[in-house]
Amino acid sequence: MVKYGFGSSRLFEDGLTAYQRGDYAAAVRLWLPLAEQDDAEAQFNLGIMYGGGEGVSVNHTEAAKWFLRAANRGHTVAQFNLGVAYANGEGVKQDDHRAEQWFRRAAEQGFAEAQLNVGLLYEAGLGAQQDYVRAHVWLSLAAGQGIAHAVTEVDNVTTRMTPEQIDEAQHLAAEWRLLIASKNAEK
Repeated sequence: MVKYGFGSSRLFEDGLTAYQRGDYAAAVRLWLPLAEQDDAEAQFNLGIMYGGGEGVSVNHTEAAKWFLRAANRGHTVAQFNLGVAYANGEGVKQDDHRAEQWFRRAAEQGFAEAQLNVGLLYEAGLGAQQDYVRAHVWLSLAAGQGIAHAVTEVDNVTTRMTPEQIDEAQHLAAEWRLLIASKNAEK
C-alpha cells in the first residue's frame, strides 16, 4: 500500500501503521470513516483491501465502489484501477469504453501504465475507434517513462502508419508531455 499524499489525518496514519503491521481489520476500521467523509486516499485503500481480501472478504463490487469515489476526487491510481475493473468486468459490467475513459484520466495525469493501456485500446479499437496516431501518442508517452512493452508497441504501430501520421503523433506526444509536466508541477 502506498500513500499518495491525499490522507493527512492522524486516523489515516494510524490506519497505515495498522496496515503495515498486517492488522488489516484495524486499518479498515480506521479508514472507513475517513472514506465516508470523502478522503480519496482512504477510499483508494479500501478499494485495494476489498479487491485483495485484506481485512474484509474479497468483494470486487465494493472495491469498484471505493475506486470510483476516489477516482472522482482525482486519485490517479484509483482511476487506473477503475479502468482495470471495467476492462476486466470485475465488480462492474465489462465496458471497454468506460475502461478507456478511466485509463485516459489517469494517463492525462502522467500515469505510465494508464498511458500504455490507452495506447493499446486505440491500437486495437477497443473502447474507442481504432486510431494509430493516438495509439502512437499514448504508447510513446508510456515508453518515455520506461514501460518496455510500450516500446515494442510503438514499433508495431509505427509500421502501420504513414510518415505524416508519425510526424503528427510525435508532435502530439510532445504537446502532451508539456501539458502533463505543467499539470504535475501545479500539484
